[in-house]
Amino acid sequence: MLQQILFLLVAALGIGLFVWQVRKIRANIMQGKDRRMGGSVSERINKTLLVAFGQQKMFKRITPALLHMVVYVGFLVINIEVIEIMIDGLAGSHRILQVLGPGYDVLMATNEVLGALVIVAVAAFWWRRNRQQPVRRLTGVELRAWPKLDANIILYIEVALMLALFTMNAADLKLHQLEGREMPGTFPVSALLVGLMSDNVTALHVLERVGWWIHIVGILAFLNYLPSSKHFHIIMAFPNVYYSRLVPQGQFSNVDSITHEVKSMMDPSYQVPAPPVDAEGNPVIERFGAKDVEDLAWTNLLNAYSCTECGRCTSVCPANITGKLLSPRKIIMDTRDRMEEKFNSPLIFAPNNYQGEERMQVSEEGTLVHGRVTPEELWACTTCNACVEACPVNINPLDSIIEMRRYLVLEETAAPQSLNVMFSNIENNGAPWAFSPSDRFNWADDLYVAEKGS
Repeated sequence: MLQQILFLLVAALGIGLFVWQVRKIRANIMQGKDRRMGGSVSERINKTLLVAFGQQKMFKRITPALLHMVVYVGFLVINIEVIEIMIDGLAGSHRILQVLGPGYDVLMATNEVLGALVIVAVAAFWWRRNRQQPVRRLTGVELRAWPKLDANIILYIEVALMLALFTMNAADLKLHQLEGREMPGTFPVSALLVGLMSDNVTALHVLERVGWWIHIVGILAFLNYLPSSKHFHIIMAFPNVYYSRLVPQGQFSNVDSITHEVKSMMDPSYQVPAPPVDAEGNPVIERFGAKDVEDLAWTNLLNAYSCTECGRCTSVCPANITGKLLSPRKIIMDTRDRMEEKFNSPLIFAPNNYQGEERMQVSEEGTLVHGRVTPEELWACTTCNACVEACPVNINPLDSIIEMRRYLVLEETAAPQSLNVMFSNIENNGAPWAFSPSDRFNWADDLYVAEKGS
């Protein structure tokens, strides 16, 4: 009974802290501007099943995709045993799912095989990250300090959880053998470890309980570590894919106030809607583009918490490949870090991803643009959508980049000189070229004369 009470307290604390962190993250995301969502529910569900559950976009690179699939499936299936542990902890039972009969044998055997494969996959991931160093994906200013350590911490935790599980099963299996009882379930991996176990019944009881407690407490600790880690994507990827854009990737959104102004110019009878007002009835001054995180849509802020920091976006970015400052991954990570800073909502772990000497200092201005993201980064973007296509969880860095560039152009008039020339030509000539509309077809006259003369 004492163990049940202790387990209830530990579980309530772990789950309660996780809910508290999720509520803070949700509050941060909802600080963003509203966005009209298009598309049907069935279309969004289909995309979620393919991209989030089916990991469709991961398989563009087969080796990491297969390794990731092993860890992903292992995570899903092994969680069934976590459910069993939770029930046993609350009810005081032992392996309660044995009521499944032969199905329990299949479940436990599958858990054991997947657990062993997870350890192999994690070892491969560790080697790739720390020894192989694949191209630009695992380098860059945004991956120094905490993000680099965070990735390895997760790998170590996953191995520790699997080892605790095998220790629990092997000790329990040996205990049943010494007592002449048949243990429910099939444990192909733990059976290989039985020979390493003590023959002392008391020691086996202790070892089994230690493995049990380490595994479940480790799961709860891991759960509360996730919101501060890039691995929060194992939860956030699903809503992020569901709410991702369904319009053609090259389609830009319009600024409503500018749209109304143009329509009123083209049609004098057009009625411009009344401007929005605040709670006190005062007109709300609309900002053009995004200077800080609250100027972005809430879906852009959801993107920031869903980032896996895998670097696929940056590795295919033509600007980054040619040595320019832009890294789409850094844009997303900067947005997430700025939210934590702006809304003063630190989580249990608050590493402030790459602060200090490792962080590229931009300016002293405490905003997203200028404070964390430079105009040079934003104007390096070619709007090719390569980063959007590459992201395995449908994050759209380009959407945020466009909004920040809108702010620079419409509020700071800080466009590059080449764009200012184009703007001037459009205003004066109705086209990007420096020719009067009356001269626009001179080339046809010249061609006619040349052909006639020949």
